[in-house]
Amino acid sequence: MTRRRWIADRVAGSRAWLTGDNADHLARVLRAKPGQQFDIAAEGAVRIGTVTSVEPDQVEFELGAPVNIPALPEVTVYLSIFKFDRLEWAIEKLTELGVARVLPVIARRTEAHLAKAAEKRVERWRKLALEAAQQSRRTAPPEIAASAALKKAIANATGCRVVLDEAEDASSLKSLLEECQPPISLAFGPEGGWAPEEFQFFKQSGWKAASLGQTVLRAETAAIAAVAIAMAVVAAEETGG
Repeated sequence: MTRRRWIADRVAGSRAWLTGDNADHLARVLRAKPGQQFDIAAEGAVRIGTVTSVEPDQVEFELGAPVNIPALPEVTVYLSIFKFDRLEWAIEKLTELGVARVLPVIARRTEAHLAKAAEKRVERWRKLALEAAQQSRRTAPPEIAASAALKKAIANATGCRVVLDEAEDASSLKSLLEECQPPISLAFGPEGGWAPEEFQFFKQSGWKAASLGQTVLRAETAAIAAVAIAMAVVAAEETGG
C-alpha cells in the first residue's frame, strides 16, 4: 500500500512534526497511532516517518530511510491576476501538475480592485498550494510569490521564456518547447489579454510568443494546458521519446 505523504511543518535533526490543521486531521480524522509510518517531506527530501507521539495539535515522527523521488522539471508560471475563485482553482491545479513557482502578475488590464485585494490573498494561496502539494504527493509546495507589476515580476526570469499569445499563428507552444531545456518560464495574460506595450516589453526581454491553438481559452484553462504540455515535452526529452 502506498504510504500517505505529509510535508513537515517543523524539522529538527531526525525528528519532524505536523502541527495545526495537518496534526488535527492526522490525529482526529485518520486516528494515527505511534508506530504507524508515513512518507514525510522535509527540507527538500522525503523520508519514512514513524509516528512517535500523537496530540490534537502536534504529531511527532522519527525520520528513517530516504525515499527516492524523481525531481520535477523547473517550470515557473507568471499568472496575471484574474477573478480569485478561478485563480485559486488554477493555483491548486498548477501545484498538482508540479510547477516550481507561481508569480501573480499585475498587468495593465488587471482589474484595479483585484490587484489591490491580491495583497491580502497571498497567504491563502500558499495554504491552498500546501494542501494541493500534500494531496499530489509532492516533496514541497511551489513558491507563491507576492503579486507584482509585470516588469518587476519577470525581471529575473531565466531559461526558456514563453509568453502565451492567442494571436500568435507562427509558433505552437509544443514546437517551441521542443527546442529548449528547463528551466521554463510561462506567462499568461489577464482577461482581455496583454496590452501591446506589454508584448513589446516581453520581446525586448528575450521572451518568445507561442499559441495553444485556434480556440480562445480562459486564463486558468490556458495555464493548466500549457503546463501539462511543458511537463509532457520535458518527460519525452528525458526518456528519448
